[in-house]
Amino acid sequence: MASRTKKLPAWRPHEAVIEAIATARHSDPFAVLGMHAHASAPVCVRVLCPGAEEARIVDKKTGGELAALEKLHPDGFFAGPIPRRRKLFPYLIEYANAAATWRVEDPYRFPPLLGDLDVHLIGEGKHHRIYDRLGAHPQTVDGVEGVAFAVWAPNARRVSVVGEFNQWDGRRHAMRNRIEVGVWEIFIPEIGPGSAYKYEILGADDRLQPLKADPVAFEQERPPATGSRIAAPIGDVWTDDGWLAARQEAQSVAAPISIYEVHLGSWRRKDDNRYLSYDDLGEQLVGYAVDMGFTHLELMPISEFPFDGSWGYQPIGLFAPTSRFGPPDAFARFVNRCHASGLGVIADWVPAHFPSDAHGLQRFDGTALYEHEDPRLGFHKDWNTLIYNFGRNEVRNFLVANALFWLERFHIDALRVDAVASMLYLDYSREAGEWLPNIHGGRENLEALGFIRELNTATFGEHPGSTTFAEESTAWPQVSRAVDGGGLGFGYKWNMGWMHDTLDYMSREPVHRKHHHHQMTFGIHYGFSENFVLPLSHDEVVHGKGSLIGKMPGDRWQKFANLRAYFGFMWAHPGKKLLFMGGEFAQQHEWNHDKSLDWHLLGDPPHEQVRNLIRDLNHLYRSLPALHVKDADASGFEWVDATDADNSIYAFLRYGHADDPPVLVLCNFTPVVRENYRVGVPREGHWAERLNTDSESYGGSNVGNAGGLQAVQTPWHGRPASLALTLPPLSTVILEYAG
Repeated sequence: MASRTKKLPAWRPHEAVIEAIATARHSDPFAVLGMHAHASAPVCVRVLCPGAEEARIVDKKTGGELAALEKLHPDGFFAGPIPRRRKLFPYLIEYANAAATWRVEDPYRFPPLLGDLDVHLIGEGKHHRIYDRLGAHPQTVDGVEGVAFAVWAPNARRVSVVGEFNQWDGRRHAMRNRIEVGVWEIFIPEIGPGSAYKYEILGADDRLQPLKADPVAFEQERPPATGSRIAAPIGDVWTDDGWLAARQEAQSVAAPISIYEVHLGSWRRKDDNRYLSYDDLGEQLVGYAVDMGFTHLELMPISEFPFDGSWGYQPIGLFAPTSRFGPPDAFARFVNRCHASGLGVIADWVPAHFPSDAHGLQRFDGTALYEHEDPRLGFHKDWNTLIYNFGRNEVRNFLVANALFWLERFHIDALRVDAVASMLYLDYSREAGEWLPNIHGGRENLEALGFIRELNTATFGEHPGSTTFAEESTAWPQVSRAVDGGGLGFGYKWNMGWMHDTLDYMSREPVHRKHHHHQMTFGIHYGFSENFVLPLSHDEVVHGKGSLIGKMPGDRWQKFANLRAYFGFMWAHPGKKLLFMGGEFAQQHEWNHDKSLDWHLLGDPPHEQVRNLIRDLNHLYRSLPALHVKDADASGFEWVDATDADNSIYAFLRYGHADDPPVLVLCNFTPVVRENYRVGVPREGHWAERLNTDSESYGGSNVGNAGGLQAVQTPWHGRPASLALTLPPLSTVILEYAG
């Protein structure tokens, strides 16, 4: 006769289920834990609390004890029926051990967090506000305050929230798997902002991963700590409606855009070498940039990053402003302060790669989730970093939503996208055999192209007035042209070719420059094919390249004169301007991210005088329409003479709209004064000398043209009138037609 297995009561799980829950090996804890109704039996409650000896169910409305649960596992698994109760109801759990008695809400009694629309959009990879659902969100559910957690880990066998609030014990808060989209979620009651947390993930291979920071954390612990923090919602700090309404014009191709690139950790430090806070920077940096006449601050990456030496270019907390300078609301106050002072804010943004730190995205759920499995697609050997899988909907959604997050939550005005070339080409910095061609056999990364176009379409479409800048170092066409016309859709592109050519020219002794005359003119050949920014960025003053002043040839006077002339040429040349911090006062040493700029140099007159020049150039650039309204329009530029290589002289005209006075620019890149140097101009009359980099006020020899000259009816250079000027040594002179 066959033996009979005793049927368990409805409230009591099988031993294997109990063991799986108690050891955090169960993939669906919500199916076991919490309160459950049965067709022909009272409701039951099952709970897990390691360290508890007793567990009782308390009616939340009356406070009365309803039932004691039976302890079924030594690690604190309790279960039992609630007599005379057939329907689900609000309850509390009262635990006790030899040391204490305490009452808590049961996290397993709360409903799912993701709505049907969320699930649909996440599944399609079109949830552009995914940050409203993923991450850690303080909120109230069923009248109970707590925090809702959600994380994407589709291949995990189990995911738990661990943190200070549960002794970092992965058994206590195992999450619900929304299997249709691979998102794990849980509402943990009675916790709030400030607590550190991570995710404990049992991978697809049934092995525990290193504890992972939340990919959508809004605040991170300060490095070298690697945990995420539950962030309080940003308060009502914004007073910038007027700025946001007007910024479309302020960031257009016709606007004067002069960018001060800043590394917040080393612009200035306190006397003991500690960082300035976001609030300190709001007072000091903002006022300084405004006084200097810059229109925008560009912040090197402020998304949280673990290694100081990466300068932020190896981020892990893409949704968290770095905690080095304060909490997220302080960063919001900083941006608001910028806007109140008339400064736009550009954030350096890094979707091209991510670091392989164990607490980051690498093999997040035990599989190549964010990255590619094949290193020929998924690894940057240059930076020892991983590459996002742009062909995966969820990864593309994660990145696009992150870009929009900064524009939405922190009112960032623009994103400068780092290392675009490395995304565009599958063979970027790879030898033969180290890369895989696309489906057509080519080297173009078609998935990355789709991502970039989606990014720019979403940015401009959902945040009118915002813009994007591409750091793109190749000749890829139409980087800053519209997506619907076949372009990549960026607002602007960095002109890396101009920067390399002109810096190489300026580093040469003047006697040799005539042999390299084309390096200063070549940029105009392609200068209007994109909406260009002329960048003198941090990349030019690190890794043994020396400072800008250090690149200039000659004795001390000539070095400063060369740099002043170069700055004059740059500010008069078509294209928006970008200057890395320290360049404005001729920082002598290479940039060091571990300490402040050498502000003491301003006690030395030549350094202060260079700063005066940059201030005046910014204000002149902004005040003269001819210098900016056609920065990206070939009709706004005309060579007067680009062929005087023997004298290393360049002469060109800048034009604005029809009723804007034209501007004449002359650059003399030799230390020789040129007397009676004749140049053709389009109009007779007075031409006022608006700026001369050789002015005594800038540390020059004060050679010039007594404030201006009269153009006479002597045709020259194919023009009806001309000027006979004195060109100072190593100088740029800017004149405006004054009638």
